[in-house]
Amino acid sequence: MNLKTGQSTNDIGAAELKTVWKDPEFDPHRVAAYYLRVLEIPTPRWSTLLTIENGLPIPKDVPVTEQQRAWSSPIWFTPTTE
Repeated sequence: MNLKTGQSTNDIGAAELKTVWKDPEFDPHRVAAYYLRVLEIPTPRWSTLLTIENGLPIPKDVPVTEQQRAWSSPIWFTPTTE
């Protein structure tokens, strides 16, 4: 992240992720729920952007960036009664 402009670059991580995952404890007779959690790239905190915008020094006691978390919609598995 550029501490003079507040601009962050997306030069880390992957632009696209794909995987196949199998639950080793999956039991087709039991209810299950799955979801995916990811970390987004670090971005400037609102306090960092305000200090840059107003030409103030960056506070030393507050992190400069934050890293948001995201999660997918859940996938629910319900066994059939057959």
